[in-house]
Amino acid sequence: MRSDSPRHQGQRLQLVEQLRERGIVDERVLEAIGQVPRHLFLDSSFEQYAYRDAAFPIRAQQTISQPYTVAFQTESLHVASGAKILEIGTGSGYQAAVLAAMGYKVYTIERQKELFDFSKGLLQELGYRVTQKFGDGYKGMPAFAPFDGILVTAAAPSLPQELLEQLRPEGRLIVPVGDVESEQSMHAVWMDATGARHEDVLGQFRFVPMLKDVDAGR
Repeated sequence: MRSDSPRHQGQRLQLVEQLRERGIVDERVLEAIGQVPRHLFLDSSFEQYAYRDAAFPIRAQQTISQPYTVAFQTESLHVASGAKILEIGTGSGYQAAVLAAMGYKVYTIERQKELFDFSKGLLQELGYRVTQKFGDGYKGMPAFAPFDGILVTAAAPSLPQELLEQLRPEGRLIVPVGDVESEQSMHAVWMDATGARHEDVLGQFRFVPMLKDVDAGR
C-alpha cells in the first residue's frame, strides 16, 4: 500500500475542521473524510494541495469534487450505516471510498474506461470493498436494485428517470440538475410509502456534465 504520512493525516484533520465550520454536522461523514487518503486519488502533481477544500483535474478530463461537495452530498443521503448506495460517476474513486469508509454497501459506475481501470485498482489496493461497473450512468445498475440511496457526481440536464426507478421506497436520489454552463441546483428526490414523489433543492453547485453511453478512451 502507498504511504500515508503523519503530515497527510494532520492535513486531513485540518480539512475536517474546515468542513465542520462550513456546516457539515454528520460525524460519520467527517470521520470518513478524516480517514480516506485523498492525495492518492489525485495526480501526484497536485499531492501537496490534496487537502485543500478544492476540486482538481483528474484523468480523462474529469475532476475530483471538492471535499465540501463530497461531504454535503453524502450527508444529504440521510441513510444509516449498512445501507446500499449507488454512485453514478466513480471518477478516481474518492467519493466511493468515503461511502465505503462509512460502512455503506457501495455500488459505483463509471463511463470512462481510463478512470474505471484506475479507480478499480486503487480501491482494491486500499482495501475498500466496492462493486464497480464500466457502463452508462444513466442506466444505473438495475441488477442490484433497489438502492437505499443514489448519489450522482455529474450534472444531469433533468432528473434521470431510470435512476429514480431503482430507488427503494423512501430512498433518496441526490443529483445536481441544470445547465453545465452555469451553476446547477442540487436536488434530493424520494418516493414515500404511497408512491408520491417529493423533491427538495439543497443549494447551488458546479459539476461536469453527466454524459450518456461509455467512452473506452485510448
